[in-house]
Amino acid sequence: MAFDSLSEKLQNVFKSLRGKGLLTEDDVRAGMKEVKMALLEADVNFKVVKSFIRDATDRAIGQDVMKGLNPGQMVVKIVNEELVELMGGEPSKIKLLPASEVTVVMMMGLQGAGKTTTTVKLAKLLEKEGRHPLLAACDVYRPAAMEQLRVNASKADISAYIREDGVSPADIAKGAVEEASKTGKNLVILDTAGRLQIDDEMMDELIAIKEAVNVTDAILVVDAMTGQEAVNVAKTFDEKVGIDGVILTKLDGDARGGAALSVRAVTGRPVLYAGMGEKVSDLEIFYPDRMASRILGMGDVMTLIEKASEAIDEEKATQLEQKLLKTQFGFDDFLESMNQMKQMGGLSSILSMMPGLGGGVSADQIEQAMDDKKMAHIEAIIQSMTPKERSSPDIINPSRKKRIADGAGVQVAEVNRLIKQFDQMKKVMKKVNSKGRRGGLMSMFSGMGGRGKGLPF
Repeated sequence: MAFDSLSEKLQNVFKSLRGKGLLTEDDVRAGMKEVKMALLEADVNFKVVKSFIRDATDRAIGQDVMKGLNPGQMVVKIVNEELVELMGGEPSKIKLLPASEVTVVMMMGLQGAGKTTTTVKLAKLLEKEGRHPLLAACDVYRPAAMEQLRVNASKADISAYIREDGVSPADIAKGAVEEASKTGKNLVILDTAGRLQIDDEMMDELIAIKEAVNVTDAILVVDAMTGQEAVNVAKTFDEKVGIDGVILTKLDGDARGGAALSVRAVTGRPVLYAGMGEKVSDLEIFYPDRMASRILGMGDVMTLIEKASEAIDEEKATQLEQKLLKTQFGFDDFLESMNQMKQMGGLSSILSMMPGLGGGVSADQIEQAMDDKKMAHIEAIIQSMTPKERSSPDIINPSRKKRIADGAGVQVAEVNRLIKQFDQMKKVMKKVNSKGRRGGLMSMFSGMGGRGKGLPF
């Protein structure tokens, strides 16, 4: 995740504070200085950091904290609350007109931010809420832009409105709204043209679209990888055109994450959604409290529950968990669990949302235990095993490994690597189980509002 480095640094600061027992004012100020440096290194806006540290420090050196039974934990609580407030407090929702009317959403952004892909993701997300979307290709300049929208929309089974007769983007927008009204669609999302940098021509075009149709939401798509520049782009778009909200893309990458922490404070506009992957389903509502919890290494159980509810077959999950507990977990179960976890974003994604596991499992273990890119080889190797070998991996000796490798068309080293991954994955799963139970992760999730179906362990 984008905040991995920031999260690690903040956890180290809080670990040090918790280890001191009673805190002095100097302890708090020294800790907050480290927090300040971590935020600046994450590319958070300097003015935002200055205000954040001032407010957090003022609260942390209050008498209630200094005299509390667990002052270190209270400092963590204060920083968490300040982070939530910094990112907007409550989640903000996109404005949708009544279902009998046509909601028009205009997507804006620079080239490379992932605007066209995000347009399709947003349509799919809102379709789940009962909307009937129509996507309009308003980028008449970039080569293959219309074709990209057409192809992506088709894959997602979303209707697209394409005009290749040289009409203006404003006229395309008008035509799309008229088409939606005729065909029973109640949501039009306009995929507008981007530029490599902000210029007057792009701004004038966006203003013309807003004048041509009744835009309900003007949403800016920004690449979190660009850091502080993303905030500057948001500020300029808001001043020139006006924006109602922001979607941050590539928050699952190596971005430092400063944009997510700065954009609300600098522009006054909320982050509505976060792009957390390449799949059409990888667009999440931006919950400030959940994001703050992830940043501080406290997990994000609610998002985990929601992902599990959508992706996991409850009966299969229960069977896999029971097999693991009874040490009957074999390679067929390994493959099944990997496929189920893949639907939830992968093991690393799951563990990043599990409270209390941040420092318990290394990144190397996670990577070795689950690598989506090697799924094809893994499946080939497992399918080359006999039923007995899949159910009782301990019997796989060197000669069996050679036969399995030949059958899968891989080197013996890959078979050895898979067996090692299998053993490591079982250890990681047992670690998660021991963290999550009494009664296992299944009962842990079902006890939290009855919304979850459990993890595939």
